[in-house]
Amino acid sequence: MFSPGQEEPSAPNKEPVKYGELVVLGYNGALPNGDRGRRKSRFALYKRTKANGVKPSTIHVVSTPQASKVHHHPPLLDQEPSCQHTSQPLGTDHTQTTAAISCKGQHSISYTLSRSQTVVVEYTHDKDTDMFQVGRSTESPIDFVVTDTISGGQNDDAQITQSTISRFACRIVCDRSEPYTARIFAAGFDSSKNIFLGEKAAKWKNPDGHMDGLTTNGVLVMHPRGGFTQESQPGVWREISVCGDVYTLRETRSAQQRGKLVESETNVLQDGSLIDLCGATLLWRTADGLFHTPTQKHIEALRQEINAARPQCPVGLNTLAFPSISRKEVVEEKQPWAYLSCGHVHGYHNWGHRSDTEANERECPMCRTVGPYVPLWLGCEAGFYVDAGPPTHAFTPCGHVCSEKSAKYWSQIPLPHGTHAFHAACPFCATQLVGDQNCIKLIFQGPVD
Repeated sequence: MFSPGQEEPSAPNKEPVKYGELVVLGYNGALPNGDRGRRKSRFALYKRTKANGVKPSTIHVVSTPQASKVHHHPPLLDQEPSCQHTSQPLGTDHTQTTAAISCKGQHSISYTLSRSQTVVVEYTHDKDTDMFQVGRSTESPIDFVVTDTISGGQNDDAQITQSTISRFACRIVCDRSEPYTARIFAAGFDSSKNIFLGEKAAKWKNPDGHMDGLTTNGVLVMHPRGGFTQESQPGVWREISVCGDVYTLRETRSAQQRGKLVESETNVLQDGSLIDLCGATLLWRTADGLFHTPTQKHIEALRQEINAARPQCPVGLNTLAFPSISRKEVVEEKQPWAYLSCGHVHGYHNWGHRSDTEANERECPMCRTVGPYVPLWLGCEAGFYVDAGPPTHAFTPCGHVCSEKSAKYWSQIPLPHGTHAFHAACPFCATQLVGDQNCIKLIFQGPVD
């Protein structure tokens, strides 16, 4: 049920309450160079010893005519204003400066309406919730550090020229009492305990008077219809605001104009909800959902079961075997390979090249079908499985293998790509899926004896 090396909080007498887990799509059980500290492929959210949630309280309208001349705030959510940024005298109708707010250790959200006026919403401690923050920043307010996912499971130290993930991307707030409801909000509080929406950020005042806004590239959420089960269907992608309201998508990812409010939907996460941060997509699994999900041990048992059946290459007649989970990135001599157009499983061989095909395409010696010929890899991240069925299907064109129900589920899920495109991708390596079904049933040959 837990990934290897999963951090367990100290709980001397009883099992800690687990709210759920966030699993980053595109990684097969761990980051390519290993999980390190707050940067890993999977993050468990446990009930904190002491509540750290916050809730909105006082609203301040701040006039800063002098500050607007001296301090020009860039239109970036990630900007971290210090107390000096808003320490100018207020208009006669105001009783408190934003400096007093931010310097006394309160959380706050600043909405810059113009160079001379800012609305600051002060937040107070909420003893009934725990808050967890996700983003690219490695500063202490971030609980789970997420960087851009490179499709194909390549080395995660490859240089990303310009990340599109916000440094303080989103926050998840969990109720400390049953049923431990988890809610998602766009943007996270920075080291100054502030969220800053600059002049050019999308922001507005709602009919009930409270301010709200969107982050630069947005936080998108999709709740599957029917939960995260064998019968689930993809839901509709929505955008979540800073205050947790649900909107239809903008025309493009960073457009100024917000979508339409969807009053019938909420920001409550459910088992299987997907969270897209524009550069990385996270899967939310509830504690109850994980309880019914296959574990790492179960996947290892399935691997051993397949290998014990001694599948053979139908041409070379040599026995094939999936490599151990610890060697899941190293192609081994006995590794099964497959023709992804027909599903026939072979050992590695060098024949079947045709001059009229692509470099990685071969002609299957069993049925003469031409298509990609790739090594097969077992999908090791248990959180991506919707059932505990045997690994019988492979994603095309990457060759990651999992259960039929899991393969068919992920094959129909449109994941955000770029500023306005969507496509299905392998959850284990983030490679864009291709082919008629995006996955193929594998045809193994048993031993002839």
